[in-house]
Amino acid sequence: MGFEFLWEGLLSITPQQVVMYVVGALLIWLAIEKGFEPALLMPMGFGAILVNLPLSGVINQVSAGVGETHGIIQWLFEVGIEASEAMPILLFIGIGAMIDFGPLLANPKLFLCGAAAQAGIFLTILIAAGLGFDIKDAASIGIIGAADGPTSILVSQTLKSNYVGAIAVAAYSYMALVPIIQPFAIKLVTTKKDRAMRMPYQPKGVTRRMRIMFPIIVTAIAGLVAPSSVALVGFLMFGNLIRECGVLTTLSNTAQNDLANLITLLLGITISFSMKADQFVQPQTLMIMGLGLVAFVLDSVVGVLFVKVLNLVTPKNKINPMVGAAGISAFPMSARVIEKLGQEADSQNHLLMHAIAANVSGQIASVVAGGVVLQYFANLG
Repeated sequence: MGFEFLWEGLLSITPQQVVMYVVGALLIWLAIEKGFEPALLMPMGFGAILVNLPLSGVINQVSAGVGETHGIIQWLFEVGIEASEAMPILLFIGIGAMIDFGPLLANPKLFLCGAAAQAGIFLTILIAAGLGFDIKDAASIGIIGAADGPTSILVSQTLKSNYVGAIAVAAYSYMALVPIIQPFAIKLVTTKKDRAMRMPYQPKGVTRRMRIMFPIIVTAIAGLVAPSSVALVGFLMFGNLIRECGVLTTLSNTAQNDLANLITLLLGITISFSMKADQFVQPQTLMIMGLGLVAFVLDSVVGVLFVKVLNLVTPKNKINPMVGAAGISAFPMSARVIEKLGQEADSQNHLLMHAIAANVSGQIASVVAGGVVLQYFANLG
């Protein structure tokens, strides 16, 4: 009897589910063997296998004589993501607590790099819409260019995109591949002379009062510019305020470690609910992966070109053009890429602190961009 049930289960596996087993195995392999975002790709890969098993108990099922049974992954998705996007938003508390905005406050000019590097989002929205995607799906695909997984999940889920799973996989996969994608994109639009440009680092004292006021002021401004970004920006800045206030050290450490790790773990396996074979295995998924790559490349290229123009307008205190590419949100991977490329061009060229400043400005800009997308696309279509 048991073997008959096993045989029936094997016969009920569809070719699309087999594809998802391969996708799940690939994500697990990338996480373990290559070290690509293991905290997210490993749970996502394992979850992709779980939700695609025939009559899987991790999603809701209706059985004869039993009625409806409720699966844990579907419940986590409905409560933790679908209902209020709680998991992605809570993760921002941990991210905010990890970020030191000191280098950025010491050189506010680098704020512009974070803003410029979000251009890939809006250019990709136009490309996706031109390829025939619904405007809300196009907006959700474009936000992959935020280089920020939680923002991608939140925006695509809020806009009720049909491709939440594919967008999440693309966002986190390309974040992990930043050390491969960005050097290619940067070298497209820079010369060795550009990359060798030195920037003296003269750290300026940033007062404790400034560090405390900064997250409060940013939240207020973002709330006025794009009210839909308040949850994103507010929780990011709340995490940073916990870090900088100086009286909540234990909570800051908890947010950076225990909270961030726990939410990341649950978010990875929960988002796999949107990776069911019938939703994921379709031609549009390959298009979304391609558009996600385009968004990352455009972010980097526009960031570099923006700094080149800025240097022409303000010839004093020139910025190495590569620092513009660090304006994406992939923190701190992008900053490390810029440092490495700078040293390849000139072994004495150290750009890390400048790139870190641009990188954290990109963290703010990406969540504001996510809020702007929600603000202007939520009521369309």
